[in-house]
Amino acid sequence: MKGWVNTGIKQYLRWRMRRIEHFMRDPELVQQHGFRRLIESARYTAFGRRYDFAHLRTIEEFRARVPLHEYDALKEDIGRMMRGERDVLWPGEVRWFSKSSGTTSERSKFIPVPRVNLIQSHLAGIWDSLALLYHNCPHLELFRYRNLYMPGSFSAFPEYPKTRVGDVSAILAYHAPFVGRIFQVPDVQTALMPDFEQKIERIATVISQRSDIVSFNGVPTWLLVLFRRVLDKTGKSHLLEVWPNLQAYMHGGVGFEPYRRTFQELIPSERFAYQEIYNASEGYFGAQHDLKRNDMLLLLDNSIFYEFIPLSEWEKEQPKTVLLQEVEIGKDYAIVITSNNGLWRYIPGDTVVFTSKYPFCFQISGRTRQYINAFGEEVMVGDTDKALAEACRQTGAQVAEYTAAPVFFTDEHSRGGHEWVIEFEKAPTDLMYFNQLLDESLQRINSDYEAKRFRNLALERLRLHAVPRGTFLRWMKARGKFGSQNKVPRLANHRQYVEELLRCAASAE
Repeated sequence: MKGWVNTGIKQYLRWRMRRIEHFMRDPELVQQHGFRRLIESARYTAFGRRYDFAHLRTIEEFRARVPLHEYDALKEDIGRMMRGERDVLWPGEVRWFSKSSGTTSERSKFIPVPRVNLIQSHLAGIWDSLALLYHNCPHLELFRYRNLYMPGSFSAFPEYPKTRVGDVSAILAYHAPFVGRIFQVPDVQTALMPDFEQKIERIATVISQRSDIVSFNGVPTWLLVLFRRVLDKTGKSHLLEVWPNLQAYMHGGVGFEPYRRTFQELIPSERFAYQEIYNASEGYFGAQHDLKRNDMLLLLDNSIFYEFIPLSEWEKEQPKTVLLQEVEIGKDYAIVITSNNGLWRYIPGDTVVFTSKYPFCFQISGRTRQYINAFGEEVMVGDTDKALAEACRQTGAQVAEYTAAPVFFTDEHSRGGHEWVIEFEKAPTDLMYFNQLLDESLQRINSDYEAKRFRNLALERLRLHAVPRGTFLRWMKARGKFGSQNKVPRLANHRQYVEELLRCAASAE
C-alpha cells in the first residue's frame, strides 16, 4: 500500500513543480498579485487602518507609507494578539506563536502563526521543497518508509492560556497533515517532549530499534548529537548499517559546509541526497532546486512579499530598499518581508547574496547582527563557512562547532586580528597547519580581509583555539539555549562569546 501512496504523492508533487515553474518564469507578476492579496486581507485590521490600506493602491505607496520594522517596533501589537485581541496585525484571533530568540539575542521573540500562514507559507514551503527534491531525485520513496524528525516543543502562554507558544518546528509537527504524520517517527508525544535531553535519549532508543528510516531533517548540530547516541546504542559504525534505506536529508538553520564531511562519513553513499532549505520562524523562504548547485530558489508564491536592503544602507536610520527585479548578483542584502502572519516590512535579520536572476536563486550570507567588521574586513558567515570547509577538505578534519570574534588593538603599536574557537569532530593532525590554511582560505574568499592581512600591516594571522568535545553544548546549555531550534552564533563583532567559550573549556579541564 505504501508504494501506492508514494506514487500518488509523486503525482501531486509534479503538479506543484508546474506551479513553481510558473513563478520562476514570471516572478514580478506573482509577487504583485501576492502583495495585493496581503493588503486586501488586512485592510480592516488595526494596522491596516493605521496606514490606510483601504486607499493604498501601489507597492510604491506602501513603501512610502509603511516604515521598516524590527521586532521591537511590533512587539506591543504582538503582545495584544497573544492576549487574545483580534484584528491587530492580521484578521481574526491568532492562537499560535513561534518563539524565536534568534542566534545572538538573549530576548525571546514571538512571531504570529495564523492558520493561513501555517498553510500557505510553512506547509506550502515543505511541499515545494519536496517537489524540488523529487524533481532532482525521482527514485525517492520518502512516502514508503519512515521520516525522522526532531522538533522543539510548545506550551500555553501564562497570560492567556488559549495562546500556544513554541518552536516553529513543534507547531509544524503538531499541525502536520495526516499523510505526512503516518510516515513520521517518533510519535508526536515523544517528538514534542519539553525536556530536550530526555527527548534525545528517548528518540535514540526508539529509532535504534527501527530499520525503515528513509530521511531526516533538522539542524545538523543536534542531529549529530542524536546520531552519536544511536551508534553507541547499536554498536554500528555508520548509519547505513542501522537504516539501509536512507535516501535524503533536508537541512537548514546553519551553514552545512562545515558538517558535510562528517555526514558523508556517517552516510557513505553517493546516492544520498542533501537538500538545503530555508524555513525560519517568520516564514518559509527558499529551497535548493538543483542539488548540483550550492544555492536556493527563492519561493515567491507562498504569501510573502519581498524587499531587500543593500549592504550600504544597513546602518542608516532610514535605509532604502530595492525590489526583487532591482537586486544585483553578488551583493549582500538584508531581507525584508511582508507576510500573512502580520509582519509588515519586517526585517528578520538574515542576509543573502543572489547567485542568479530569472530564476532568482541565492545563498544565505549571514545575519545583520552576526559578522566581523572591526577593521573594515566585512567578514560574513558565508565566508567563514567556506574557508573552514576548504581547510577541512585539505586536512581531512571535521568540525562540530565554531565561533569567531575580533582581537582589538591594545596600543598604538599592536595589530588586530581574528580569534576562532573550534570544536572538532575529527581534529587535524597539525593544528598550526590547519590554522594557516584557514587564514589563507579566508583571504582568497574575502578580498577585504586579504587587504587587511597584506604583510600583516593591519591584521595578524588569525588565532585558533581547539576546545574539547562537548564544550559548545555545555556553553549553550549554560546560556539557556539548549534545544533543537537554537543555533551557535558563528560571528560577533564583540568578544563575549569567544571569552565565555574559552572559560567554559578551561573549567572542564
